[in-house]
Amino acid sequence: MSSNLHPMLNVAIKAARAAGALINRAALDVESVRVAQKQVNDFVTEVDQASERVIIETLLGAYPQHAILAEESGSEHGSRNSDYVWIIDPLDGTTNFIHGFPVYCVSIALAYKGKIEHAVVYDPSRNDLFTATRGRGAFLNERRIRVSKRTQLKDCLISTGFPFRRGDNFKQYMQMLGDVMQRTAGVRRPGAAALDLAYVAAGFADGFFESGLSIWDVAAGSLLVTEAGGLVGNFTGEADFLEQKECLAANPRIYGALIPVIGKYSKFASAGEKAEVRQSLDAAAEPAEAEGPDGDAE
Repeated sequence: MSSNLHPMLNVAIKAARAAGALINRAALDVESVRVAQKQVNDFVTEVDQASERVIIETLLGAYPQHAILAEESGSEHGSRNSDYVWIIDPLDGTTNFIHGFPVYCVSIALAYKGKIEHAVVYDPSRNDLFTATRGRGAFLNERRIRVSKRTQLKDCLISTGFPFRRGDNFKQYMQMLGDVMQRTAGVRRPGAAALDLAYVAAGFADGFFESGLSIWDVAAGSLLVTEAGGLVGNFTGEADFLEQKECLAANPRIYGALIPVIGKYSKFASAGEKAEVRQSLDAAAEPAEAEGPDGDAE
């Protein structure tokens, strides 16, 4: 731990590394990890739970009066009335982990009176540690990071996450994805939103968008992005997004370019924009004219 870092950030790093060591040990024999299903395509493992326990024990060991908001245990630990709230995703990318696909991370953020002040995203498989403190910049393994400098959408690599829960509007998402894909150099779907945001902060990706995310998916990553010089908000560009289940992040120029493309798919879009999207979806759903054997419409 660095003596130059804020004490609270140092404790978060200690907690993330302890969880990462546990995750790495489990990854050596991932076939033996017990898996339960929270809902369709939404998994939790004994590793998520053990990782969360060690994080909470480390944080409350140092700050017993702080509150906890964790993915698996909610707010049952810590002091519920504290202005300090630790927001924890003990294993973001669980589906990747249980398949042995090495894209997952630990995400820990500290909010004070509703504002994210400290952030850690730790990738245990690569030993990559992303950290940020409000006003002090963002770092990868103690090296300062900045968002990319690309200015045109056509040159950009964008990351995203696909909807996978029952009730998600898959058709609308695919239309939004198509709109983005046609305007960029490439779209990737790594499967761990906290790491996606960290990669935007580091300039590895130029932007990121996803719907259906919870606060523990985006809290730490959002501070990394802003401290690296980027912007983060909902699909219409509003900065108060943490609990809105929409996240858009990018360098400032690309952020501005993405809003007109995906803003109309936001739940906060205007009535006219929503009608336009519905009409487009309805048109796409209409059966095409039957084609003859030579490919011409009959």
